[in-house]
Amino acid sequence: MRTPWNSLRALRWAMWLVLWAVCGWGLPAWARAAVEAPDALVERITQEALDAMQQDKAVQAGDISRITEILDQKVMPYLHFRRMTASAVGPAWRKATEEQRQKLEAEFKLLLVRTYANAMSQAKNVTFTIKPMRSTPQDQEVTVRTLVRGAGEPIQLDYRLEKAPDAPGGWKIFNLNVLGIWLVDTYRSQFAPIVNAKGVDGLVLTLIERNKATPAQAASRPAKG
Repeated sequence: MRTPWNSLRALRWAMWLVLWAVCGWGLPAWARAAVEAPDALVERITQEALDAMQQDKAVQAGDISRITEILDQKVMPYLHFRRMTASAVGPAWRKATEEQRQKLEAEFKLLLVRTYANAMSQAKNVTFTIKPMRSTPQDQEVTVRTLVRGAGEPIQLDYRLEKAPDAPGGWKIFNLNVLGIWLVDTYRSQFAPIVNAKGVDGLVLTLIERNKATPAQAASRPAKG
């Protein structure tokens, strides 16, 4: 399934908003460790993201080494990358060895880094609104809905979070929805024919090959077998 170009561009921008948001720059350690309401967490980290993106020229310029550094040091505590990778790979994940899983997770992470690096410069003059949500303290998974306004039409951006007591803020992001399109589902539709034809090792090799491309090339095409 090919994602419409406008929606794919929105997905790229939104993913980088999430990656910046979860960095938590400038926040005291005690505040990062506190458990927050999920909508309050999303509101806080999104505002921090918008502020930070205006200040880091290296990220806006698409500096891959800088972005990778940020991911390794800041993002992983907030983003449930293993769950995202497992969902994107689909049923084949259950049969994969731990070595294969580690390779898939590493290459999927790099894929996202390289794909969304060029989208940083688009996040300018952006505002957002958190929509009212219903949840209870017993909920283990929640959806936080937001509306992002910038150039063009407003963008619906929804976050899926799971409760994670050991994570900063008490929650981890494991998916996001832009204009009705779930990020992980989009990649699953691209990965499925590769896994069916070549297996898990074939998907790993495909991701490695794609990650060797330039960021612009990686951003302009889906994964192919």
